[in-house]
Amino acid sequence: MLMPKPSQEIIAKRSAIVAALQAIVPGEGVITSDDEMRAYETDGLSAYRQMPLVVTLPETPEQVAAVLAYCAGAGVKVVPRGSGTSLSGGALPLADGVILGLGKFNRILDVDYENRCAVVQPGVTNLAITHAVQSEGFYYAPDPSSQIACSIGGNVAENAGGVHCLKYGLTTNNLLGLQLATLDGEIMRIGGRHLDSGGYDLMGLLTGSEGLLGVVTEVTVRILRKPTTARAVLIGFPSSEAAGETVAAVIGAGIIPGGMEMMDNPAINAAEDFVNAGYPRDAQALLIVELDGPKIEVDFLIDRVRQIAEGKGATTLRVSESEAERDSFWAGRKSAFPAVGRISPDYMCMDGTIPRQALPEILKRMAEMSNRHGLRVANVFHAGDGNLHPLILFDANQPGQLERAEAFGADILKSCVELGGVLTGEHGVGIEKRDLMGEMFTEADLAQQQRVKCAFDPDGLLNPGKVFPNLHRCAELGRMHVQRGQLPFPDIPRF
Repeated sequence: MLMPKPSQEIIAKRSAIVAALQAIVPGEGVITSDDEMRAYETDGLSAYRQMPLVVTLPETPEQVAAVLAYCAGAGVKVVPRGSGTSLSGGALPLADGVILGLGKFNRILDVDYENRCAVVQPGVTNLAITHAVQSEGFYYAPDPSSQIACSIGGNVAENAGGVHCLKYGLTTNNLLGLQLATLDGEIMRIGGRHLDSGGYDLMGLLTGSEGLLGVVTEVTVRILRKPTTARAVLIGFPSSEAAGETVAAVIGAGIIPGGMEMMDNPAINAAEDFVNAGYPRDAQALLIVELDGPKIEVDFLIDRVRQIAEGKGATTLRVSESEAERDSFWAGRKSAFPAVGRISPDYMCMDGTIPRQALPEILKRMAEMSNRHGLRVANVFHAGDGNLHPLILFDANQPGQLERAEAFGADILKSCVELGGVLTGEHGVGIEKRDLMGEMFTEADLAQQQRVKCAFDPDGLLNPGKVFPNLHRCAELGRMHVQRGQLPFPDIPRF
């Protein structure tokens, strides 16, 4: 699906914009040819494509700040981009906007084992952080399935999670500090190497802000000691309902696994064909439950999980006996997305969150939706925290199937909200869920959120068209305060 063409006014300005950017980022730092820009025309939501106006690849925070200051002065839109793995269209270019790529920010600047943190540039991949510290027995906990490719800056923008987020938290729980370039060309630091900062929780505000408030140029992350023991339990069930009940029972028993993932039969078989991890092909649902900590504790908890699962009707149960076997259990789960690509020409990966007890109900609803829309679905869940990743299978070459897949996805997300959940767990809103924001928020809620954006980006130039279904001008939001008699949003200090 192509996005709108640029306006004639912007086309007329393009040569001047390119010249200004080349002065800021010399050498090969500005990309202008269609062939070279083609690599940036889409992100992980590949059904949508749009060529950018121009691409710039700065190498220093000062260059990033200068690019932003120029764009602010010239009224040019800017889309920050990391590795481009966003599944919600968060890094989709604009025809009249500059792509500000952070691929050259790819260095680990410092590892501080005494303070248990690492200082990295935003283009460093998620997995590279763990690789840099694992020789000393440390690792970085958030581990999205795309961790081999996704960048830490993008993780901050979307507040990414992963299979171990149940116990160790999302990106926001593993950040200590940020360096940010603002639209007016300033560079600000938030937090540091210490646990908490005083004043406004600006780091919490910026994490998950999807590039709407500023551009992250440096990240300080928490690193953790690797647990002395970690073992995974592979459990097959005759139904998804039984697996869902087991999830609730394990958490209800006070057990917090390092990871707790669920897959249904289509996902099980796709992953097994791809990885040969030893998954039970006849199971209708599969749980992977990882326990970590001291060996005596892990052994005790495995017995408790075994008792609970068998009480809920588990048909198979296998405990990893080596690190290699544990890795193979997870390899199947982490390969589920590419594996599904072998059984369908296209698929749409959704992201919504529900209360854990609603798992059986959402599975029932999705089966009904599958019949109604005439499309198959394979389900992969971060079951422990209720984060769903249904994979809707379709063929974009067949007329109408993409539209049916989008309608199917919208119905899933609406059901998540109806069941007490939210529109997204870790993929963000982007353009994919933008027009569903009204299902979860009132107009007053959305206006208040936009007032925060206005404090950082009064002209709406940073990643416009994402997140908000209707973008108000900042002056209009101010009038809304007066008309409704609300107190204005408190001033956020300038840096």
